[in-house]
Amino acid sequence: METLEEPELCFPQLLNASCVKSKRPHFEAMLTYILLFSLSLLSAILNLLVIISISHFKQLHTPTNLLLLSLAVSDFFIGLLMFFQIILIDGCWFLGDLMCALYQYIDYIITSTSVGTMVLISVDRYVAICDPLNYTTKVTQKRVKVFVSLCWICSVVFQSLILQDVLKQPGRFNSCVGECIIVINYIAGLADVIFSFIVPITVIVVLYMRVFVVAVSQARAMRSHIAAVTQHPTKVTAKKSELKAARTLGVVVVVFLICLCPYYCVALTGQDNMMNASSAAFVICLYYLNACLNPVVYALFYPWFRKSIKLILTLRILQPDSCEANML
Repeated sequence: METLEEPELCFPQLLNASCVKSKRPHFEAMLTYILLFSLSLLSAILNLLVIISISHFKQLHTPTNLLLLSLAVSDFFIGLLMFFQIILIDGCWFLGDLMCALYQYIDYIITSTSVGTMVLISVDRYVAICDPLNYTTKVTQKRVKVFVSLCWICSVVFQSLILQDVLKQPGRFNSCVGECIIVINYIAGLADVIFSFIVPITVIVVLYMRVFVVAVSQARAMRSHIAAVTQHPTKVTAKKSELKAARTLGVVVVVFLICLCPYYCVALTGQDNMMNASSAAFVICLYYLNACLNPVVYALFYPWFRKSIKLILTLRILQPDSCEANML
């Protein structure tokens, strides 16, 4: 006679109230644990290196790098939030309803800020490539600091309005003890998708399409005027550096879209409840992978980042006047 296997509970002492742990193969669960833990650790460490580099070395205090600093800060927090996602792999939340609401709230804020920073990066590259003569007057450190601050403040305010019901009464939508979910009404969800995904992504794509069209035309013009280039080396070097920066940040934007689009598409279609555990784990890992990949892109394309890493790891940044080092 076959015996039915009893489901494993998150809180065995609460027989009638506890949630049931999700069933998945042991190998798959361990692989997900290891992958998320590795991504979390790498994201936190690599983005911390970016934060220290741009904050410490004065030569890196440029408007574009301030935007990268904002992105690194949000990616650093995403790396820390991954530790909480690891807890949810088995479908059990052990930290209480209040911590669940705060976790979801901070996650929404960080994601919204990352998207907003990507928009600012796209605007920065658009002005640098399409209006280079006025770039230094239009894009200043002071203005960038103001817009970055507004980006963070708007994200906090917007997500506070979206999640106000969850914040007022944490755990109100939980059907059992050990569950960590949030439910927002249709209008709030629609507003979140429009202003956190559709509008920003449209702006990013349109601006970068324009940037690359202008960049290609400028590259052709430079190749066809070799004589003029040799007479004005400084001007051409500036153009080449802007084109290289546009290419590098273009890679960052493309990676961002590849990693986050599946997550937002699932949220947009509302099919998250119909996904199996493996598909959901893939979408989540891809979402978090973006925070780890950005510093890797910087290391591949930015010599100043590779140089700053050496100075940080060898503790040479502790030397007097190290902030004045030549990084470019």
